[in-house]
Amino acid sequence: MFTKRRGLLLVLSGPAGVGKGTVCAALRAQTTEIEYSVSATTRAPREGEVDGVNYFFKSREAFERMISAGELLEWAEYVGNYYGTPRSYVEQTLDSGQDIILEIEVQGARKVRAAFPEGVFIFLAPPSLQELRNRIVNRGTETEDVINERMNVAEDELELMSMYDYVVENDEVDRAVSRIQAIVTAEHCRRERLTD
Repeated sequence: MFTKRRGLLLVLSGPAGVGKGTVCAALRAQTTEIEYSVSATTRAPREGEVDGVNYFFKSREAFERMISAGELLEWAEYVGNYYGTPRSYVEQTLDSGQDIILEIEVQGARKVRAAFPEGVFIFLAPPSLQELRNRIVNRGTETEDVINERMNVAEDELELMSMYDYVVENDEVDRAVSRIQAIVTAEHCRRERLTD
């Protein structure tokens, strides 16, 4: 009656400053059943980073071959280096029955949605735009011009919430994690995931 359980592809994204990294780290600390997706990059390893653990470190040529061969769910170039999500790593993890989470930007999530529509897409939203601005300002790392640019991008990204399956407000980290855990539990109980 029930098929072998395949893992869930969870995609967590939202505007810069919403707390994706913080929520994802807290989720991973509380939920050992979720594997974190390891990205590929062309940047050099930093001290202490391990290939296959922190990133899959690739030459520029090897990364471009991965792009040409369609081996990436999504990719982007940032500050002269490529970053992307290897399709084979995600597929192998899911086939083993393990859930995997991608913490990516909204544009990357759009690419993953096109390539992997059966994924579970979760938009992490701020309680308000003012709170998002406060979080970015409180980092103390951005100029006023950069803050204004980020806020303009955030407003555009909030318009894309309709492409997500769920919206989780990050008003408080533990509450946001609990909501995501509830989504994972519910998704594992979906009839179409359980039956032949």
